[in-house]
Amino acid sequence: MKILLDIPAGMVEYIGYFGSFLTSITFIPQVYKSWQSKSVGDLSIWMILIVLTSSIVWLIYAFAINSGPVIVANTVVLVLTLVLFYFKLRFKN
Repeated sequence: MKILLDIPAGMVEYIGYFGSFLTSITFIPQVYKSWQSKSVGDLSIWMILIVLTSSIVWLIYAFAINSGPVIVANTVVLVLTLVLFYFKLRFKN
């Protein structure tokens, strides 16, 4: 595989974990808002199912290549999406 950027090896892992952190926090505001309002009527069940499926596929890939940042990001996204899925089932509007 050709390297596209000349980034020191030690920095690559830090960049990966920073990206992982940013990806992981994207769902926190939505989960918090849904929990506070007890409403998820505007959330698409299809979006939730696509994100769940995507996270599972990414986790399979991440474990296959042993990528810590991808494992962390997608584990957190999977958990937060499962919470939204639970809210979608529980808070029927």
